[in-house]
Amino acid sequence: MTDKIKDINNFNSTNFLLFLYKWRKPLIIITVIAIIASVIFSSPYFITPKFKSTVIMFPSSSNSISKALLSENPSGKLDILQFGDEEQAEQMLQILNSNKIRDRIIKKYDLIKHYDIDKTSKYKYTKLCKKYNSNITFRRTEFMAVEINVLDKNPQMAADIANSISALLDTVKNNMQKQRAIKGFKIVEKEYLSLKDDVQKMEDSLTSIRKLGVQDYESQAEMINRQLAIELAKGNKASINRLENKLDILAKYGSAYVSLRDALEYEKKHLSLVKAKYNEAKIDAQQTLPQKFIINSAYKAEKKVYPIRWLIVFITTFASLLFSILLIIIIDNITNTNIKKKLNYH
Repeated sequence: MTDKIKDINNFNSTNFLLFLYKWRKPLIIITVIAIIASVIFSSPYFITPKFKSTVIMFPSSSNSISKALLSENPSGKLDILQFGDEEQAEQMLQILNSNKIRDRIIKKYDLIKHYDIDKTSKYKYTKLCKKYNSNITFRRTEFMAVEINVLDKNPQMAADIANSISALLDTVKNNMQKQRAIKGFKIVEKEYLSLKDDVQKMEDSLTSIRKLGVQDYESQAEMINRQLAIELAKGNKASINRLENKLDILAKYGSAYVSLRDALEYEKKHLSLVKAKYNEAKIDAQQTLPQKFIINSAYKAEKKVYPIRWLIVFITTFASLLFSILLIIIIDNITNTNIKKKLNYH
């Protein structure tokens, strides 16, 4: 009896390969069944294959067309040909994840129907968004580019959606900026037109004063006073009266002339600055530039990326085999324990 117990203990500590060899037939059968089952259940009849399309793009560094093209920019940070940095890449990701792009893509490609979502379902939009987010993803690469990845059962649909999202980025971002640019332009335009009207009124007033004989107050007053002194010395009353009339006109309108002239000079300088802002705001409100540099456009994939059948078969087979071995070990230990009890009993 003692020898039998020792044999059982020796069996528990024997080479693991011998143990597997002992149970080789059930293990082989389980392995074969697992392989066949995983091959069958990973087929297109059970798992819909998906194809992947990708767009890779860099954000642009500048948002304002006028600042990039018209303003002095010695640093080159607003160069329209410059790629954007981390900040612009993060902004691009936020826009790509916005519902403004998502809703347009859903509507354009009728994704509720395409994803086989029940239109009468109470939570149809929640299911749709969940499906959208699982099939369409965005990420920033290590090189500060942004990657659009689209999975779909239709390879052409995947490519079309990826390219459409890329195109919509320009539309959405330009529309967002244009709304603000138009409001800014209207503010600057109102100021510019008001200032331009004031300058025109000043010029009209100066023209009226000049018609009265005030051309250049300082030089005219000096000249007339000099000439008056000469005529007074000569005693020429006619010339004296004529010069005194001119001095009266200068005295009457001279201060107004000087005030208008100085104010007009200041306002013209101000108008020049406002006009420059007006032209910049007008360009930003009326013109647009692409907001990205596309490195790779999406194309129709030839091979599916999901499911990876060999990986499914391998994992399923390995898991089944491992579970079977553990189960056999448990059963074998229970059997040996029972045998020990019986031997000890006898």
